[in-house]
Amino acid sequence: MSYLLETLTKKKEIDTIIRDTIDKVLVLRFGRSSDSLCLQLDDTLAKSARELSKFGTVAMVDIDSEDVQVYVNYFDITLIPSTIFFFNAQHIKMDSGTADHTKWVGAFHRKQDFIDVVEAIFRGAMKGKLIVNCPLPPERIPKYQLLYKDV
Repeated sequence: MSYLLETLTKKKEIDTIIRDTIDKVLVLRFGRSSDSLCLQLDDTLAKSARELSKFGTVAMVDIDSEDVQVYVNYFDITLIPSTIFFFNAQHIKMDSGTADHTKWVGAFHRKQDFIDVVEAIFRGAMKGKLIVNCPLPPERIPKYQLLYKDV
């Protein structure tokens, strides 16, 4: 079985993977392959893919693709990399002590941190929760200043 992470460049591909990923956490990484932080995160995601395969699926979304801008805008992807989680086509939020619960912004410090987050989301989603608490200690959660345009 291949654990190579696929890159999605079309809205239809994203719609399909969201709809067709059942009883697993779908991890969508929004970013670009030319960004060093995205490459660092991609490396972590790729190294975790085999261990996650029983309860998670990972895919990359190329934010420079014109066809995926509807998702970039909907999820307000202003900082990359941004990671969004789904379970049975339902967007799952995570309270990590930051202002934005809709996505994980930045890279994970360690492979195990990423696995722990996906596992926490999976366990919460299996219990019907739409928001889960982040299992990581605050010092391992990236901090970003959120900028609100036109407020």
